[in-house]
Amino acid sequence: MREEEIRRLIRIVEESNIAELEVRRWGRSVRIRKFIPSPTDGDGATTVVHAIPQQVAAPVPPAVAEPKPAPPVEVPSAPPKPAVQLIEIRSPMVGTFYRAPAPGAEPYVQVGDIVSPGQVLCIIEAMKLMNEIESEVSGRIVEICVENAQPVEYNQVLFRLEPV
Repeated sequence: MREEEIRRLIRIVEESNIAELEVRRWGRSVRIRKFIPSPTDGDGATTVVHAIPQQVAAPVPPAVAEPKPAPPVEVPSAPPKPAVQLIEIRSPMVGTFYRAPAPGAEPYVQVGDIVSPGQVLCIIEAMKLMNEIESEVSGRIVEICVENAQPVEYNQVLFRLEPV
């Protein structure tokens, strides 16, 4: 998960009446827990929110006793943004990604190719239907993010383009 997504989730927890939020995506999860001091604490402390990134392994059984809040986790800062903002082309569906129209055929696009709106970039097979994915923008292919014949999820990044 990106740092800005985690910060947005923290704000949601801070501004709501929920005490804990857990979000799972692509085998990773983040749990955000709000610590609200009890009236017996009497120190007038403000609300503290913790974000705890973790690997998803197996379902966690519910806790018997109220767990103590973990210390705040420092989220690593994002690397500096490149000078050029890349355009991401994402999968509109779940399916299998294919770079070419048939086995052994030339791929629709290669890294470095310039594409225009309406140009076919790949095929996603879903329920035995072959769906051509077309570019909606002009740009140069900088990165192909998925290997041929690999499964893709909805909204997964397939290509990154540099605007031209």
